Amino acid sequence: MQTAPATANPADLLERKERTGIFHSRGWRRFLRYRPGVYGLGVIILLVLIAIFAPLLAPYDPNVGDTALRGAKPSWDHWLGCDAIGRDMLSRLIYGARVALIVGIGSTFIAVVIGVFFGAVSGFFGGWVDQALSRIVDTLMAFPTLALLITLAAVIGPSLPIVVIAIGGTVWASYARIVRADMMSLRQRDFVAAARAAGASNGRIIFRHLVPNVLGPVVVLASLSIGNIIILESALSFLGLGVKPPTASWGGMLADGRAYIRTYPHICLVPGLAITITVLAFNLLGDGVRDALDPRQRD
Repeated sequence: MQTAPATANPADLLERKERTGIFHSRGWRRFLRYRPGVYGLGVIILLVLIAIFAPLLAPYDPNVGDTALRGAKPSWDHWLGCDAIGRDMLSRLIYGARVALIVGIGSTFIAVVIGVFFGAVSGFFGGWVDQALSRIVDTLMAFPTLALLITLAAVIGPSLPIVVIAIGGTVWASYARIVRADMMSLRQRDFVAAARAAGASNGRIIFRHLVPNVLGPVVVLASLSIGNIIILESALSFLGLGVKPPTASWGGMLADGRAYIRTYPHICLVPGLAITITVLAFNLLGDGVRDALDPRQRD
């Protein structure tokens, strides 16, 4: 006579749930203890506000230039100077923040959705399903990301939506790997057996009971990956395969200034510093989130 599977230990489930949430009291306290992460979060919040209120903050039209101000150095009228065709650098920098955040956050969201889905299905079912999906992941990870993005952008054509979709559709493999590994461990747990005994379908077990317990590492990886995606977008725009001109993007601003780096160095310096600060802020935030979600950390 078979006995019903043992129900999940409530304490164990509570512990696993706590690991995945940064906004519970313990996780938030651990995050606040890591000062660089708090500073990074502050910079990101400032960038988001700048991007949202760009029309109110930009002193000039970012796409309209004055040939009399070509390469003008920083002044009271133009705080960051003007580019090679007389466009205000501060205005273009502000509008460029929109592109950077849209691509960084949008592409990361797409990558997380695709990666979590494939990783969860692969790790839960195993067998031939796991073999087939794992080969797809291995094939995708075998290609250099930037080379693959350049090929896609060249074939499809450069535009902001295409950049977001192309990057999100090519960087999801690392999320799938992490989720698959955790799912293969969790599917043997008692609470999964209890859910099966209660009549839960495979889809409900995967997305209602298992996926929430593997989101901790995914959140950490996502917060660290946004900076890398911003660099990828800047690289594509620098090569002329990103956002179409005259739309302001930091990579495009770098490309515009490379021919004048000796005569008008501020044209390259301004967007370069913006990319550096933004990527550093997201990396610091990711480090803070990692500490907050680490169950080995003590309060």
